[in-house]
Amino acid sequence: MSKISFIIGGAASGKSRWAVSYFSSCDNVMYMCSADKMDSDIADRIKWIENNNYVEWDVKTSCKLDDPTIPSHKFLIFDSLAHYVSAVINEICPDASAADQTIKKTIEKKVADDLSALIATVQEADGYLIIISLETGFSVNLKDINQSFFREILGNVNQRVANMCNEVYLSASGIQFRIK
Repeated sequence: MSKISFIIGGAASGKSRWAVSYFSSCDNVMYMCSADKMDSDIADRIKWIENNNYVEWDVKTSCKLDDPTIPSHKFLIFDSLAHYVSAVINEICPDASAADQTIKKTIEKKVADDLSALIATVQEADGYLIIISLETGFSVNLKDINQSFFREILGNVNQRVANMCNEVYLSASGIQFRIK
């Protein structure tokens, strides 16, 4: 039976470490890094897991959500939704001062549709997916329009994704709390 988990938290709160550790004894894991370069601590942790647990992971940077190799993996980690949202914003509307509600909804819909397709692919393959994202609900009120634009879109997308997942975890100070 497929399973979709969502873990959110602040920067450096232990989200990625938890996700990687969760699958530490599993083979056939795909670590999908949406950034061009992955965090060196996570890369070292994955290498350690592979060497000490005799497993092999498929690590991809600049990973697309429609990667054709996704269905061939039983376990997947998508890190991070926040970076993916930022990339979609830059693609659709790089200047937040030119954005209106229609553009915001277009961005949110594209991200939600892309994630829905990823989730459907994982479910069809009877896999397990962990989606990692930043929690925006603890942020201060930002004055910079680009940061505020990003936070509003990511917050809305996080809510939609949380509703699509079987379980949701909040990560704070390296401790993960199941909230759904």
